[in-house]
Amino acid sequence: MEARSQRRIAVLTDSTADIPRPLVEQYGIHVVPQILIMGTQTWLDGVDIDPPTFYELLRTSPHFPASSQPSVQSFEEAFTKAAQGMEGVVAVLISNELSGTLNSALTAASNLPDLAIEIIDSRATSMQLGLMVLAAARAADAGGDLHTVAEAARSLVGRVPVYFVVDTLEYLHRGGRIGAAARLVGTALNLKPVLEIRDGIVNPVAKIRTRQKALNKLVELIEEEIQPGDRVHMAVVHVAAPEEAAKVCAQLKARFRPVELIAAECGPVIGTHAGPGTIGVAFYKEA
Repeated sequence: MEARSQRRIAVLTDSTADIPRPLVEQYGIHVVPQILIMGTQTWLDGVDIDPPTFYELLRTSPHFPASSQPSVQSFEEAFTKAAQGMEGVVAVLISNELSGTLNSALTAASNLPDLAIEIIDSRATSMQLGLMVLAAARAADAGGDLHTVAEAARSLVGRVPVYFVVDTLEYLHRGGRIGAAARLVGTALNLKPVLEIRDGIVNPVAKIRTRQKALNKLVELIEEEIQPGDRVHMAVVHVAAPEEAAKVCAQLKARFRPVELIAAECGPVIGTHAGPGTIGVAFYKEA
């Protein structure tokens, strides 16, 4: 707790970061929930609905879920709370290409001119974003000032690849987040595509016939980017596929010996767009 006592900067993100709760609590990260909508029901992501409950609803409900960014007021309240006793707040948020969250945060910050708030477009989501948030949180724990903490996250923008396999493209397509992978729709009924998020956009990387081969391809793609001796931080994320995620974690641990390996379940907002059965790996090499 010595590091916590010297903290000068609060770190804030939104719930799409999918950071496991123990890490959120360990680093005192402030999380602003996204809004989840299904039919006439509305929930705050990660607050009043958990992933298992949501994924059961996803399978059985006639309504396809939608998500909405936090309001300006929600960010104003979150910034004000986070800034208490601090010199400033660093907010690392979901890609502006994927959500209007950044705009809500920017408006809220402009309404709070007396607070020192640094807002960063991660150009990422899920644990691709989460790894950046954790880097900022560690810099804050080390006593970093506003610039140092912000730079810890900003220096990783564009440097945290994420590759993922979806069980079907249906959810990305219906949720409007499919990006350049749209060209696979209609031709990929029997395929398990490997996708990436680059600069906040979903792009296809490979078209694979079977799920196991697609998961193997994930590891091959990572291997192409890591050299022996690299200090690598990794996160495996999944949507209602814990057993497969555990196997991928074991494979990555044996092959790459990462200095950090996080297993995370995607929250309902990310799960809405990726769909059950999704497995992904985000990673970065220390500079």
